[in-house]
Amino acid sequence: MLADARRTAIVATVSRERVVRVSDLAEQFGVSLVTVRRDIEALDDAGLVQKIHGGAKLPGGVSTHEPGFELKSTLGTLEKQAIAREALLLVKEGMAVGLSAGTTTWALAKELSARKNLTVVTNSVKIADVFQEGGSRVSVILTGGERTPSDALVGPIATQSVRSLHLDLLFMGVHGVDADAGFTTPNLLEAEMDRALIEAARKVVVLADHSKWGTVGISTIASLEEVDEVISDEALGLEAQRILREHVGKLRLVATVPHPPAS
Repeated sequence: MLADARRTAIVATVSRERVVRVSDLAEQFGVSLVTVRRDIEALDDAGLVQKIHGGAKLPGGVSTHEPGFELKSTLGTLEKQAIAREALLLVKEGMAVGLSAGTTTWALAKELSARKNLTVVTNSVKIADVFQEGGSRVSVILTGGERTPSDALVGPIATQSVRSLHLDLLFMGVHGVDADAGFTTPNLLEAEMDRALIEAARKVVVLADHSKWGTVGISTIASLEEVDEVISDEALGLEAQRILREHVGKLRLVATVPHPPAS
């Protein structure tokens, strides 16, 4: 394979996997480690990939931008719905369940709204509205606080309201997942609130579709080791799967085929 063709293929691989190792690329293309390193350096200079220790990742710095809820809710809807249905299997009658703010946890709220004998604690007005609008029999505790662009309630009032609570299970949405930075958000106060929810929970499950891998927000919520499970979709790259399986308690991957609506 000529160098230009190989480098084009490397960019495609990084775009798909988000993070790749030099050794894996060398094996994939049947070339030496030195050749791959030179390719990565050339692609890094061109701004097509970002060189990291032992490999390459999608280019881009730390994120401080937080898209609004309405925009995020239109992205990756099939993945979010499939992840929500898988998360629903973990919820048992009588549980106290935490739902952090986010569009995937919002999708889970819609699945949970048909349940009964369940208490939901959330810092999202959007999630609380799901149970109110559907006439749900789920008990909902909504924290106070200041509202963010992602529709989370944050700040000292919000964090203080959950510190005396005890949750059986917390489902947490995140802005990004990274091997080194862990689970992150672009909002400092939202990170503080999510950490308070984690401290209140006996079990923590992160709901994150494959697009979150390799994205780094300015503030870390938790390290990979601090989470019990991650539920993602089958488009998650192989390197990301390997890292999560090594550092998280359990990784669940779901298919993203369309699901017929409930009758």
